[in-house]
Amino acid sequence: MNKDSALKDIDQFTGTEQWYCHRFGLLYTDGVRYVANHGAYWLIDAIASHQPTVQDEPIQFWKLTVQPDCSAVLLCERDTNEPLLSQEIDYTDFPVPEIRFYLADGVLMLPTEY
Repeated sequence: MNKDSALKDIDQFTGTEQWYCHRFGLLYTDGVRYVANHGAYWLIDAIASHQPTVQDEPIQFWKLTVQPDCSAVLLCERDTNEPLLSQEIDYTDFPVPEIRFYLADGVLMLPTEY
């Protein structure tokens, strides 16, 4: 997947036809599965692994920002834009500079699927 087509492909998801269950119990949508299938299961694992810390937040906004040196920051915010947690990632080959997810009612989704 090249960087230009990755953004275009991700934006095609609106709603979901199926729910998928992560091994930690987190549900996710077709769009999130698409991202995972393109080399980012680690990202879904990271979000799921943080749920014991942030699970009391009914709506979570997750953002992965990839830096030019291929390091990244995974950030979780409340709906008030207040940071809940941040994780530094030393290296990633994630194909786009930024991606966002929403987690609401235990379901992780792309913003276009909300």
